[in-house]
Amino acid sequence: MLFQSPFQPEPPFTHGQVPRTAVLLCNLGTPDEPTAPAVRRYLAEFLGDPRVVEIPRLLWLLILHGIILRTRPAKSAAKYASVWTPEGSPLKIWTEKQAKLLQGWLGQRNHQVKVRWAMRYGSTSIGSQLDAMKAEGVTRVLIVPAYPQYSGTTTASVCDAVYTWAAKTRAIPELRFINRYHDDPGYIHALAASVQRHWKANGRPDKLVMSFHGVPARTLELGDMYHCECFKTARLLAEALNLPKDQYQVTFQSRLGRAKWLEPYTEPSLIKLGQAGVKRVDVICPGFTSDCLETLEEINMEGREAFLHAGGKEFHYIPCLNDDPEWITALCNLAQKHLQGWPTLEAPDAAELQASRTAALALGAKQ
Repeated sequence: MLFQSPFQPEPPFTHGQVPRTAVLLCNLGTPDEPTAPAVRRYLAEFLGDPRVVEIPRLLWLLILHGIILRTRPAKSAAKYASVWTPEGSPLKIWTEKQAKLLQGWLGQRNHQVKVRWAMRYGSTSIGSQLDAMKAEGVTRVLIVPAYPQYSGTTTASVCDAVYTWAAKTRAIPELRFINRYHDDPGYIHALAASVQRHWKANGRPDKLVMSFHGVPARTLELGDMYHCECFKTARLLAEALNLPKDQYQVTFQSRLGRAKWLEPYTEPSLIKLGQAGVKRVDVICPGFTSDCLETLEEINMEGREAFLHAGGKEFHYIPCLNDDPEWITALCNLAQKHLQGWPTLEAPDAAELQASRTAALALGAKQ
């Protein structure tokens, strides 16, 4: 029996080929379609990640495959269907568009880099995009997670996917990661500008609610800095808007299971505000850079209904940054900063190199 290498075959290589630099924008993921089977496949991968659910592995797999994947996919599929577009998943649409715009923005600044997008879970995987980059001659890759606030459940899982791919790869490209940008001035400015535009068009609310994705409270005790980075983002955004503390509130959404998660929870907070006589709330989700199920359905549909049913009179959802030019500029600035030191201009081909050497020798001889 012939020995089978544990490493993937390398793409064809030509001596002297120009090395290339690339950026990989990574988001969470989405089902391929809003159906129960597609959602089941997606949830099996997503919830099967030990980074996402940190309880004893065997126990969790029994719960996941014995209960959750039997009951949840049909309900989740209906929710996905409520936000699905003719072009597909909103998360995929916005992530793909951000990557294309980032490619253009960097190109305008004379950075010759390839920009691709990938999902941590589901189709267009991180590994498949890294394979495609290698086939294109890429030797340096900047990994940009679409999560401004670092968490082991999100950012670290992207790193895991990259390292898993690297463990099966013989010639590993140089790799860099952007771990966080929760306090980046450009990101904060883009958030503040989006809120100000909304207020200019619609007036100001009684309360601005900043809803971040939740994680188990235990992760904070174990050293995850996500909670602190969310509150820092909120504080900086409030300062940029000149908002006093009594005019905004930080909450956490998307709780899974019965364990305690970061508090306060978003929907109960909206209900309390409605019951307390708050007439209008505006809700923004600063931790999401692309609109998705959690923002369009959970906040703009379920959260809206909860607030209005509790006595609130007016609910406004402020969309994610999506393809906002100020956000793409901020994203471009982030990438440019982390690309420093890597040659991002196309190197000359062999003929150009020889012509340059000949010109240099001729100049030296004259001197």
